[in-house]
Amino acid sequence: MTTTKRKNPFIQQAEKLWDLKRLYTDLAAANGQKELTFMEKVHLQGLLCGYSPDEIADKLVKDPDGVRSELCRTVYFYTKKLLGKEDQELDNWSSISRWLEQAGYKVQALSSVQQEEGEVILPLEALDGVVKITNNINFQNFKVEIHVRGLTSISRETLKKMILESEEK
Repeated sequence: MTTTKRKNPFIQQAEKLWDLKRLYTDLAAANGQKELTFMEKVHLQGLLCGYSPDEIADKLVKDPDGVRSELCRTVYFYTKKLLGKEDQELDNWSSISRWLEQAGYKVQALSSVQQEEGEVILPLEALDGVVKITNNINFQNFKVEIHVRGLTSISRETLKKMILESEEK
């Protein structure tokens, strides 16, 4: 096994944001394989974390042309087959993560809540950002549940309204 094969700079972030086990199983099954190779998983994780093929190659110290070629032959092909998009053109590499998110492979969950000096900070991986609500909210006897599903953006005012409505219940 080469040094490159041991290197996986994407796994921690990808595991937090994606249902990798199910995705690997489904991609392999859709293509009549027992499982994906280590490098197919690493390339897929890079895409899912928002890295371009050139950035993936750079992180793995590999030839960019080789990575692009491998992605076309494996991850892109497998994903299109899994999602029934074989006849659809791939606009660019970011389409893969968008399609897989739409298919339900992205984890849609809230992270831990932090409170600092009257601000409530809610990291929302599902929205790829952080929403801050500036209010003096007491969390001692207060529970907030927000179910995020397929959202691409949410305004500060909308989130504040959702929290206030749940507080009234």
